[in-house]
Amino acid sequence: MRSAVERVNESSLTCMDDGSRGGTPLSSPFVRRLRLGAELRALRQRRGLTTEQLGGLFHQSRMKISRLENAQVRPDLVEVMDLLDLLGPTDDKRAEIISIAREAAGKGWWDAYGDAMGDRQRLYADIESGAATIREYFPTALPGNLQLPAYTQSLIEDDIAAGPISYVPERLIEARRRRQETVFRPDGPDYEVVLDEVGLRRFSVPPKIMHDQLVHLVEESALRPKFVLKVFPIRTGRTSVPLPKSAFFLYSFSDPADPSVVIEEATAADHVRTRPDEFVKYVRRYEFVRSAALSEEESRGLLLEIANQILHEAGPHL
Repeated sequence: MRSAVERVNESSLTCMDDGSRGGTPLSSPFVRRLRLGAELRALRQRRGLTTEQLGGLFHQSRMKISRLENAQVRPDLVEVMDLLDLLGPTDDKRAEIISIAREAAGKGWWDAYGDAMGDRQRLYADIESGAATIREYFPTALPGNLQLPAYTQSLIEDDIAAGPISYVPERLIEARRRRQETVFRPDGPDYEVVLDEVGLRRFSVPPKIMHDQLVHLVEESALRPKFVLKVFPIRTGRTSVPLPKSAFFLYSFSDPADPSVVIEEATAADHVRTRPDEFVKYVRRYEFVRSAALSEEESRGLLLEIANQILHEAGPHL
């Protein structure tokens, strides 16, 4: 058992480290929680303990251990150190896990928004903050990181018309702008998006907004060197892999020990997957639509073509 002085020394950096440097987190706290959970689970299993048995030794419930191992709670540094006392890792492993726990306990700019920006967007902002690469496929609509404020506002109005909303519109738009700043910062991730032509031609926002949004995409994709935008065109024929039925996101990180993450967008709650076999499955689907997509230059040409068609069909009332 470590002394009180040793515990203060181990945890002191937590008070000074908010998980950011100049407003940009060093790593994704959520991904570090995934990593922390995996490390603690491995130590527990090495000791031959169930979550219930470890909870008994720790004087906590089995659910408490399970939630920590499954990244469902922000860790308490003192509790992590108490667990490590019970699990007995080597000194080097202990130091490594405490370092991971500090980052897992960190907060980013999104935490200041609370529920005002919505749970889904807060999760995306967290993961994006530490990502080295982001790859997205969107069969409908457009990803939040590419939306103009007017486009987002129009979607919000549709949400309001459909029933009560769980976020604050003004705060969501502001948070979306901050997400865009994070992803498109100079040292930000390599960001690649494949859009489906169907979702570009069948839109739910006013024509003027959609026209301006498509022109914006053309300009952004031409100007930003770390941003790749492609369009998966409408073609007739059999596909070699099942086409994704909803949007999904692939994230990888600079630290090879951090788990790659897949998020599949769903109506009720997004599905977060970290198992390597699941990641590979979604990579295969992404690579199919990417390989079948138009080149970047051809994609920009199609975006302009659709924008001009919208302009023509809307006529003088656009």
